[in-house]
Amino acid sequence: MADLRPMEPVQTWLGRLAHGADLLGEIADFCRERHIVLGRVEGIGAVQRARLGYYDQAAREYRFFDLDRPLEITCLLGNISLRDGEPMVHAHLTLADADGRAYGGHLAPGTVIFATELLVTSFSGPGLHRAFDEPTGLPLWRLG
Repeated sequence: MADLRPMEPVQTWLGRLAHGADLLGEIADFCRERHIVLGRVEGIGAVQRARLGYYDQAAREYRFFDLDRPLEITCLLGNISLRDGEPMVHAHLTLADADGRAYGGHLAPGTVIFATELLVTSFSGPGLHRAFDEPTGLPLWRLG
């Protein structure tokens, strides 16, 4: 059974991120600087190169791949919660190349910004904490 709870938006920020910076690092720094421990991120734009991952369910580990070329961000979507007491950004990224081919996965460090417009929304309430989940091997939210 789903374990969902209502959250009230508190504040929303809109802006752009620094050219040449690491995409995940820029978002995480923004959240840490503003003490955002519960939220949502959305973005569009372009990257100079990308590093994405997918979770290998059988091996219970992330596998990463690099796309060393300019790509368009068609969708950046993620959440902000707490892991080991610190804000953690968990985001997925869908990218497109010049021929319209799409690539997607878990946003990883090493994705370099060309231009990114970002929306961050913080929510009220206690932060959601990530903890090891035995059935999946992932650090998932503990809602209890």
